[in-house]
Amino acid sequence: MIDECLAVEFRVQNDDCPLAAATRATGIEVDAQPPQRRSDGYDLLQFTAVQSEELVETLDADDRLLYLHVSRTDGRYRYRCLSKHPCVVHELIDGGLIIETLRYRDGAATITGAVVGRDVLKGVMAAAGETVGVRLERVYPLETEARESPGHRWDLTPAQEECIRTAVAMGYFAIPRETSSEAVADELDISKSAFLERLRRGEAALFGQLFG
Repeated sequence: MIDECLAVEFRVQNDDCPLAAATRATGIEVDAQPPQRRSDGYDLLQFTAVQSEELVETLDADDRLLYLHVSRTDGRYRYRCLSKHPCVVHELIDGGLIIETLRYRDGAATITGAVVGRDVLKGVMAAAGETVGVRLERVYPLETEARESPGHRWDLTPAQEECIRTAVAMGYFAIPRETSSEAVADELDISKSAFLERLRRGEAALFGQLFG
């Protein structure tokens, strides 16, 4: 039986992978699943983003991507394609990281996940140290976060939980309101429209579970 499971967050900068390059060029945030390495050497990429023809055109023009397929559901685009470009995320996965979320924004990636024990963490850190642009942002015991985080209880994404936490802390829900949506968005380092979308999706998830 394992003694400890740790939650970790990494930030990847200066990575020229197709998804990082596309978000840098368009300013659109992308939520991705961990890339799946294939026997032919290509990576299978699956990710979602808000509806944007600019992002579709940018990805379609990248000759490192093959067989781009786009479907449109619930106001978002879902993408599948093959990538010739080796993804740095594999270095962390091979070191022992279990990835939970992978988000690209403005050319950088934020990776959250878990490692089983501090010995595995050392292996992941060694892999990160050998990979250009990878930095550990934080690490904490997973069971502590689970007790404190309503996201586990109410099926919120990490981004939605962070959005609601910050809005509450800044008095966005106070009567009268103590801050603006622009101020909360600035604190989160995202656009006002991205903040409002996450807030509404988080509220919809909470209310849907509370009231069926």
